[in-house]
Amino acid sequence: MTKALAPEEFRSSKNRIKSLKLCESCVTIAATTRKGTGSHLCQLFAVNGSQSRDYTDELKEFFTHSVEHPHGWGMAMFYEGGSVSLEKEPECAVKSRYLKQRLSQRIVVSSMMAHIRYATVGGMEYSNTHPFIDRDSTGRCWTQIHNGTIFDYPELRPYVSQQDGTTDSERILCYFIDQLNWQSTAFQKPLDSQERFDLLDSIVCEMARGNKLNLILYDGELMYVHTNFRDSLYYCQNNGSTLFCTVPLSKGSWHPVPFTQLLAYKDGYLLYRGTIHGNEYIPNPEQLKYMHSEFANP
Repeated sequence: MTKALAPEEFRSSKNRIKSLKLCESCVTIAATTRKGTGSHLCQLFAVNGSQSRDYTDELKEFFTHSVEHPHGWGMAMFYEGGSVSLEKEPECAVKSRYLKQRLSQRIVVSSMMAHIRYATVGGMEYSNTHPFIDRDSTGRCWTQIHNGTIFDYPELRPYVSQQDGTTDSERILCYFIDQLNWQSTAFQKPLDSQERFDLLDSIVCEMARGNKLNLILYDGELMYVHTNFRDSLYYCQNNGSTLFCTVPLSKGSWHPVPFTQLLAYKDGYLLYRGTIHGNEYIPNPEQLKYMHSEFANP
């Protein structure tokens, strides 16, 4: 398993995407209240497949959940050649005129992700709205959505002064990118899919300890999926595609995503399984207080 390296050893700020052709009047992210726990969650939705299909109905149902998760919405759609269409808004999805118009047209893609936000770290601003996108030193584009809170992971602290927004979610992606760049430099070549997976698996195993880390990450080839909070991420397989959602949607047969283990999908099928690290996140009052500390809200 590839060892994660300290962020101060390598900086890739020059490779950060500072200008993307984004639609500023696009998606809103929301989150959900998990009944029975009193815990607030953002909600994630993603699709990984090899053939383009119509996911408009699934997205319409997903975005109705934003009534309880009103702090922003976002969508990223992925196309051949590595191009990404990103749409997001720091607004409740069900109140967004843009999203209503967008969903009046059919959304046909092979892979995509969407997010609705319940803000716990960072204000209700465009720069804090998921998905987040960054590019590594080889030109590979990485897109991430995250549901959770990083309570204690000092390796993320240096990114407080570098990131565009104020969320711990964005800091996670910044750290991933720097680690990938460092490893690519050390190997003197772009990382192949197995090397990228091994490195991220090592990082996730460490980062999940004591933190809530539900995330979906896409690098143009692989879709990485991880959950360490029980009953908070499900998958459904349908005609060569795999769908993921925080809460099962009405269509299809949904099952819990394998727990405390990084997974990677390609063209709709599971390709890699990571270490079963066993670092389950269990909420406790002290950590919820820490959520509002300097680390969580710089």
